[in-house]
Amino acid sequence: MLGFREEILLKISVPIYALVIVTEILYSYWFHKKYYSVKGVLSNLYLTSLNMALDLLIRGICLLVLLFFYKYRFLEINYSLHPVLYWVSLLLLQDFMFYWLHRIDHYCRFFWAVHVTHHSSEEFNLTVGFRSSVFQPLYRFIYFIPLSLLGFNPLDTLFMYAATQIYGILIHTRTVGKLGILEWVFSTPSHHRVHHASNIKYLDKNMGMVLIIWDRLFGTFANEDETVVYGLTANINTYNPVTMVFHEWKALYNDFKNAKGLKNKLGYVFGPPGWSHDGSRKTSSQLRKELSSK
Repeated sequence: MLGFREEILLKISVPIYALVIVTEILYSYWFHKKYYSVKGVLSNLYLTSLNMALDLLIRGICLLVLLFFYKYRFLEINYSLHPVLYWVSLLLLQDFMFYWLHRIDHYCRFFWAVHVTHHSSEEFNLTVGFRSSVFQPLYRFIYFIPLSLLGFNPLDTLFMYAATQIYGILIHTRTVGKLGILEWVFSTPSHHRVHHASNIKYLDKNMGMVLIIWDRLFGTFANEDETVVYGLTANINTYNPVTMVFHEWKALYNDFKNAKGLKNKLGYVFGPPGWSHDGSRKTSSQLRKELSSK
């Protein structure tokens, strides 16, 4: 169930995606960069297909929930009086809410089990932007409820999210270098390369979709100043379609099952990735602390 405006976005974005991806593939091949592999591209298409199917399946429910809260909005925005202010405000607030969605996906293992598929590629190219967190549509809309309460029409909110996704996909590239003064305000390819790194200093950094200002404000920013190693700290080393989606869920279940006591069990579910009751594994912050002490 696509809205009219989202259909327009789709018709605009698909040719753009096709053009830039083909261009990057040709660039990679011509200059022997090896940015792409057939299995990598196919796995990215497989994961985005699952995500899109689930998204379409529950989109009506998500819209109904947002419309329910919209009835109880405590602000009444006159769209016709200030259309530019309306859309700019919606962009800023939607991007702000996405930052917290993304940050929680990284700092709570339960949600990391969903999001990890997006980070499991050891390649980094434009098709990795389509390597979707399969189950994220089941809860993503919850973060947009405050926007409904603030008086933003849910249809506009979903449209804005779709629009910002286009930008978010296009920054998954190694072809574009740093962009000067734009690096201070916007999420750029350089910033997002950091986000997909397994380097200890880069873990859980640069969460912003469109704007990098949230990361600068809330302490999750890192500049790209060393060679990026892509993937996970412990890579899955497989293109198995089931493993790509469920490997972290399996690990989480095993940790939960084997943990002694409710506190430890909950720690494995809701603590940060890498948390362990006995210190046998390390979280990203613990790894950074160890690195800085050397």
